[in-house]
Amino acid sequence: MADGLCHERQPKRVPLENNRMSVCFEVSPSRAGGGIPEGDARRVRMARRLAAARLRYCGLEPLIDDATLIVSELVTNAIQHGDGAQVTFTMTVRGGLLHLAVHDETPGQPVTCTAEDDAECGRGLFLVDRLAAAHGGTWGTSDDGATTWCCLTVPGGRP
Repeated sequence: MADGLCHERQPKRVPLENNRMSVCFEVSPSRAGGGIPEGDARRVRMARRLAAARLRYCGLEPLIDDATLIVSELVTNAIQHGDGAQVTFTMTVRGGLLHLAVHDETPGQPVTCTAEDDAECGRGLFLVDRLAAAHGGTWGTSDDGATTWCCLTVPGGRP
């Protein structure tokens, strides 16, 4: 800066169309029905933090709370009910939608449960369904069931 003054720069607006982030991580083998080991719980937290940081970077702060809850539920389900050695989390903005997907290498369709009122678990996919609907989106699985995804409408009509 020739004049010695500090000039404030406007942040560059990130183009959202086809903006994609993907992370793959190893998980503990054979967890069927049991609790989640601490190392895998850290991976759930990491996926949430990555999603929140990417949403901030893209200027999509209004989606952070709900999107990170969805990511947490999808990654937790993949770890808890999958039997693969790795999980891949992908986040894409395309066509006015935020697309969240978790692939766990385990074929088979996830089942939405009706949890008892006092149950401590069993509401994950119900929450994903309700949050997606609240944002004008939906959720589902790939044909083989190894990928569970959720789409949320991007607020403010951004691409």
